[in-house]
Amino acid sequence: MSLLTLKGISVSFGGPSILDGVALTIEPRERIGLLGRNGAGKSTLMKLIAGELTADQGEMNRSQTLRVARLIQDVPMGDARTIFQVVAAGLGDLTPLLEQYHQVLHDVSEDPSDHMLSKLEQIQHALEDANGWRVEQMVAQTLSKFGLDPDASFDRLSGGMKRRVLLAQALVVEPDILLLDEPTNHLDIPAIEWLEEQIRQFQGAVLFITHDRRFLQSLATRIVELDRGVLRSYACDYPTYLIRRDQELAAELEQFQQFDKKLAKEEDWIRQGIKARRTRNEGRVRALEQLRRERTQRRERQRAADLTLVDASKSGKLVFEAEHLSLTLGGQSLFSNFSTTVLRGDRIGVIGPNGAGKSTLIKTLLGELEPTDGSVRQGTNLEMAVFDQLREQLDDDASVIDNLQHGSDFVEIGGGKKHVIGYLQDFLFSPERARGPARMLSGGERNRLMLARLFLKPANLLIMDEPTNDLDLETLDLLRDTLLNYQGTLIVVSHDRDFLDSVVTSLWSFDDDGALREYVGGYSDWLRQKPTLATATESTHQTAAPSKAHASTQAATRKLSYNEQREYNQLEDTMAALEHDIETLEQAMAAPEFFTQDPAEVARETARYQALKDQLDAAFLRFMELDEHST
Repeated sequence: MSLLTLKGISVSFGGPSILDGVALTIEPRERIGLLGRNGAGKSTLMKLIAGELTADQGEMNRSQTLRVARLIQDVPMGDARTIFQVVAAGLGDLTPLLEQYHQVLHDVSEDPSDHMLSKLEQIQHALEDANGWRVEQMVAQTLSKFGLDPDASFDRLSGGMKRRVLLAQALVVEPDILLLDEPTNHLDIPAIEWLEEQIRQFQGAVLFITHDRRFLQSLATRIVELDRGVLRSYACDYPTYLIRRDQELAAELEQFQQFDKKLAKEEDWIRQGIKARRTRNEGRVRALEQLRRERTQRRERQRAADLTLVDASKSGKLVFEAEHLSLTLGGQSLFSNFSTTVLRGDRIGVIGPNGAGKSTLIKTLLGELEPTDGSVRQGTNLEMAVFDQLREQLDDDASVIDNLQHGSDFVEIGGGKKHVIGYLQDFLFSPERARGPARMLSGGERNRLMLARLFLKPANLLIMDEPTNDLDLETLDLLRDTLLNYQGTLIVVSHDRDFLDSVVTSLWSFDDDGALREYVGGYSDWLRQKPTLATATESTHQTAAPSKAHASTQAATRKLSYNEQREYNQLEDTMAALEHDIETLEQAMAAPEFFTQDPAEVARETARYQALKDQLDAAFLRFMELDEHST
């Protein structure tokens, strides 16, 4: 039996309908990935299901006993409650009584007077009358399962721990449907993997919004997409959904083109005039008016953002050289004895738990922090652009335009000028949105504005701290492709595993034993190479980051397994086949007629070309890794 059914649901906030006749059914134990561009209405749909919004029209069928809990996208700030109070708040009416019981119990441990004991007894009786003991037990069990200290202050927790507490708050009520809005935002990789396991163990249904492909692929049993107010369901995994969606969009584009041809023909006919036609075909005129109405009502798919980086002149060959770098802050050693060389064109990812020191490492390399020990040498002719994770550079009271460009109607980009409104439209800001204050922007829009600012600056060294948060998947794809075409040096801090695999060629990792190490390849390569904690602590060398040469020497002591040897033997043929396909496609794309064909076909072939190049890069990296161990 279905948990919830939506029929003909429509919601509008004054403009085109955010939800336009939406239908959705949620079955027990489904895990549904909800996709759509920023601003498409995904959060609106969740609020509607949670009972926080009322639809303008339509029908929502749900049982009276249905329990729905929602994990919101934004982590609240300035909440001075204890963890117990925050988690217990998920239980509704019983929350004040439970909070009072918990506080009095704490007070009795410090003051076991008759007065306090009597007060505790009164609250215990009140809980018994309200059947609150079971509820209190649910809170205690949830806190224990999530490893949370009930008396700790919520406001002093890290962003990742706050997310954990809010998830506990959502789950304590034992909901039938759990709604998760971007649950991986600001979580480190271990926390994301922990969250994946919690969702797998959850016995209810889950509807979740995410930009994390690996998270989506790992959990979703069904995918629904919200596009131009319409919800479409795909009973398949994410890669299959992409194929089906592209086929549907191509068919829609063809229908639009045929419709527009017919409309143009009828418009030409009506302009011929009465004399040319002699008799007026009133039926044909009415049909033309209907075509015009249909064209006016058509909702075009929002175009993709246009992300273009401006390359500066080349830097020197050396970008950074760190020797035996160490830093201790507040009595805590963040990293020690780390040596590395960054050369022009390197693409480096930085990973590790929240608070490990990733951003601090970047600041040390940039000279913003003085190392406790060791040295950093910067190369010559460096022109840096830095993406700020915390968006500290935005003035919420200023307009979007003023945050981008003060006092000028034009921006300079690529040696030319472009009107500021036109430039912001490349990043999907309408003229009205561009003139509005920055405080009205969503998380995804704030991120796009930061990218718009960043990409105005010519740079040969690009440093990005969590650039993927809040971006929809299509904009994330464009950011990935833009960075792949970037000719300068890239250092990116990210917890997005798929993004790291696509963009970087080496990693700096704050490993489980606290050491900072360098690895060749992306995230998947790191998983194969990283030492276990037991192995890492066997020698004193493992307490500090090895150099590239030392890491290679260590790795070479291991021989290939049977399966790895087979993989190694096949990789040369694989790379040759990929190179042949790439060369063939390049020749086709160089032909003048290539870009005169159907735009959907051009897009498909361009995407296939990039995918082939990505596969070749990955195969080459894997070949080099295995080659170190071959005999």
